[in-house]
Amino acid sequence: MYKVDENIANAETLPSSFYRDKAEFVNITDTLLSKSFQWLGDRSLLNEDINAIPIEFYPNIIGEPLLLIKSGQEFSILSNVCTHRGNLLITTPGKYNKLICGYHGRKFDLAGNFESMPEFDKTEDFPRPCDNLTKLGLVTWRQFLFVNLTPSFSFEGVIRALEDRVGFLPIESFKKDSSRSRNYQVKAHWALYCDNYLEGFHIPFVHPDLNQSVEFSTYETIVFDYCNVQIGYSKDETESFNLPAGHPDYGKNVAAYYYWIFPNLMLNFYPWGLSVNVVEPLDSEHTLVKFISYVYDETKVDNSAGALLDKVEMEDEEIVQNVQKGIKSRFYNTGRFSPTREKGVHHFHRLISELLAN
Repeated sequence: MYKVDENIANAETLPSSFYRDKAEFVNITDTLLSKSFQWLGDRSLLNEDINAIPIEFYPNIIGEPLLLIKSGQEFSILSNVCTHRGNLLITTPGKYNKLICGYHGRKFDLAGNFESMPEFDKTEDFPRPCDNLTKLGLVTWRQFLFVNLTPSFSFEGVIRALEDRVGFLPIESFKKDSSRSRNYQVKAHWALYCDNYLEGFHIPFVHPDLNQSVEFSTYETIVFDYCNVQIGYSKDETESFNLPAGHPDYGKNVAAYYYWIFPNLMLNFYPWGLSVNVVEPLDSEHTLVKFISYVYDETKVDNSAGALLDKVEMEDEEIVQNVQKGIKSRFYNTGRFSPTREKGVHHFHRLISELLAN
């Protein structure tokens, strides 16, 4: 469908039709989201009082009903659809010993195994394996949970890339801070938002304050199979990580590690904690961006590269929304990549083209 040359020096970006095609938007976005790992939240979603919560997977595009379960210390994710007539099993979070359909009484255990069904004594060849609830892929990393509907790659490489640089941090002790969390409505295609995130090329032109905190000349992008990390080195008095001996960046003043996980998740680590950015597609011209903050050192917030998240976001939104208007032009089709500054964008476009080709 789309082809992006593996050699960045020869490659062209995805064509503007990728962002403009409203007819194909849902199919393409469904494919990319359902075949990748998606953020659910952290382990505190479930506790002693709530061991099951319903989740609607990207309601505006896919709307797959899921069920997050905690049984003992184990987390799992199941289809939230009864295998009898398709009724939703659970509609409110709560404490459940069994999963019982409120339509005709079909019963499942917390692992999704069929247990019983009224008035089915005379049904032949019953129950079958398909009468159990579908169990989906759930991956945990530290305190965080990720789900995959139809896996197209392993999450192990992503975890290795994360552990390599931020594994020294006490991530299990990071605390969610709702007061610092925000939702933003962006009038642009979700992939344009990701394109912008995936390069620091625009920092001197779009983010004057951030440019005072991060050293642009040494800003770098390291690409892995299904994720990449941008490393921002601190300038002047900007807070930096206290990196342990043996760390790949030991001896350097790192202000931020900006991790991107294909196709729409950002994990931005600062000396004060973590800003999770979930880019949720609404339609071909509207995106919801969720900023979820986890703090572990309040004293470092004000002097960090992440101190002005809201201001930086407003600057990003303005430029991305201008691009959304620009890609509608009859005079624009594709662009070229800067081999030194746009490795992340090229990586993103390559992954999209490869996944859509399979």
